Amino acid sequence: MADQHHSETVLQTVQSPSSAAISHVAASWCRSALHHGLDPDQLNIPERIDAPALTALRQKHEMLLAAANPVLDQMFRSVGRSGCGVVFSDAEGTIMERRTSAGDEGDFSHIGLAEGARWSEAQEGTNGIGTCLYEDKPVVIHRDQHFASRNIGISCMDAPVHDPHGKLIAALDISSCRSDHGPAMVEMIAALVRDAAQRIERDYFCRHFADNRIVLLKEDEAHGAALLATDRDDLVIGASRAARLHLGLDDKALSEQRPLEQILGTGQPPSFEDGDRTVLRRALAQAGGNASEAARLLGIGRATLYRRMNRAGVRH
Repeated sequence: MADQHHSETVLQTVQSPSSAAISHVAASWCRSALHHGLDPDQLNIPERIDAPALTALRQKHEMLLAAANPVLDQMFRSVGRSGCGVVFSDAEGTIMERRTSAGDEGDFSHIGLAEGARWSEAQEGTNGIGTCLYEDKPVVIHRDQHFASRNIGISCMDAPVHDPHGKLIAALDISSCRSDHGPAMVEMIAALVRDAAQRIERDYFCRHFADNRIVLLKEDEAHGAALLATDRDDLVIGASRAARLHLGLDDKALSEQRPLEQILGTGQPPSFEDGDRTVLRRALAQAGGNASEAARLLGIGRATLYRRMNRAGVRH
């Protein structure tokens, strides 16, 4: 009876001319029915890719999963005892990793929240993973906000994950089959999911640019860490999604590899003296302040060293 009532509610919402403007859930219901051609009474659980395909998918995202798995483990230690499962999918909604307790595993497998299952919005209608990926923003789909009637027993809290180039690459999900998890509990878990997704993004960025200098510009609750990566010459070669939003950067701007100071709007026009100053200060530091030793390290005479120091404004 509850399933039939839910189906009727969904279809009435879809048939209303102005329903899509009411909320993001109503808009997703309309997409599910009108754009994706789905039926809220569909009974089949999500299809799953086979084991070799799942292995290949994990290998494709090896570096991402290396950053994500410690976070997934930590999250599950925090929420697993309350009946929640932790799920991590790729950008197409295919589940790559899942953490559930032995006692809850049957419930999650029964509804299709299993490794290799596909939970895109186009296949399952409104759901945490698929709708998060479609909208590229954190979402909460609480029980009867799902499109499919068979999914109204679960609550899903999701946040998107972006790669080191700012592109959507995954969705992080915590789902619960417990009926005693009310809206307050759901919102608390949703905040945890958003924070964890940002940590995965940060760690993935740092792994990707591990051989470069990484600069933290700012960190906020909405977008996470704004990070820039520079090469040995301090030219910016990478920016996290948060940094791109903060500085208005896109792929074209980053392809020009501009100096960090110019990107930040704090730099002066480059000069040879800048390069000399850096080299001279490093040599003096390595020589412990000994000018003769610094000159030897640089392969120049002491008089030449002092001349260049004076021109570059380096005091000894």
